[in-house]
Amino acid sequence: MSAAFAAPGWLHALSVASLLLGGACSLLLSVQVIRHPQHMTVMNVVWPVCALFGTLAVVWAYFRYGRLATMEAHHHAMERDEKPPNMTRTPFPAMVGKGALHCGSGCMLGDVAAEWLAFLMPAVAVWFGWHSLFEEKMYAVWVLDFVFAYALGIVFQYYAIVPMRGLSPGKGLVAAVKADTLSLISWQVGMYGLMALVQFRIYPALTGQSAPVNTVEFWFAMQIAMVAGFLTSYPVNWWLIGSGIKERM
Repeated sequence: MSAAFAAPGWLHALSVASLLLGGACSLLLSVQVIRHPQHMTVMNVVWPVCALFGTLAVVWAYFRYGRLATMEAHHHAMERDEKPPNMTRTPFPAMVGKGALHCGSGCMLGDVAAEWLAFLMPAVAVWFGWHSLFEEKMYAVWVLDFVFAYALGIVFQYYAIVPMRGLSPGKGLVAAVKADTLSLISWQVGMYGLMALVQFRIYPALTGQSAPVNTVEFWFAMQIAMVAGFLTSYPVNWWLIGSGIKERM
């Protein structure tokens, strides 16, 4: 039985504040997408989910660029026989950022589900290699994280690509796999790398052990890890969108 996790007061307070800020930002954008639904339905999930880790930066991006892609904005453009404003007034770097967030939302949801599942049911981690392939439980959970995140990422890409290209289900699935695979891998590389640094180096130096899933410090680290994932996936999304493999948003 490991000792109870005891973080310094400043770290605990910072973790609580950061998570509360993420929750408040997510709630704000949830209200916004309910009042002003996005033209691309899946983005109604992407914005609030990404606000959980991107906080104020994602809120700014939504009000600066996300509001250009609402159903209202598209309808007004159609009435004037114009291109949608998100396609004419969103610079390419911002389109890349939206594409990376689209991938990141699936990663976020998948990682949250996998981490809590493995925490509440440790046998799941055993099924994914704990004790047989990995001595460290975190590595087995990472395999589960990837499976969940990849599955959700494919779903998110499918519902972004199929309506825009008018593809059949089979072709839509193939296109979704092409669009999401490299993006998700590059995101998870950043996320895993940051979590490994925090859990194996920073937290043990501060507290003597890594943070359990049921602590605010773990989820504070996950917030930062998701930002790292965004940074490592951004150049990959630049190439995917620029080459037409992934849709511009």
